Amino acid sequence: MDLINEIRERVQAPTPPFFQILRKLGLWIAAAGLAVMTAPGTVPEIIQEVAGYAITAGTILVSICQLTVDESKLEERILSKVK
Repeated sequence: MDLINEIRERVQAPTPPFFQILRKLGLWIAAAGLAVMTAPGTVPEIIQEVAGYAITAGTILVSICQLTVDESKLEERILSKVK
C-alpha cells in the first residue's frame, strides 16, 4: 500500500519546467499518430505503422515526464503537510 501512496504523491507533485515541455511534446506526438490512425480513407501501411510507433512513443514520454518530480518542491510540500 505504501507504493501506491508514493506513486500518487509523485503524480501530484510539481514537474520541472523542462519535463513539462517534454510532456507537451509527447502529447503532440501521440495526437499526431492518433490522427493518422483514425484518418478517413486509405492510408499507406508504412504510414500507419509509423503512426502506431508515434502513439507508443508519445504515451511513454508523457508517462515518464509525469512521474519526474522536482525534489526540492516535493520536500517543501511534504514538510508543509507535516506542520
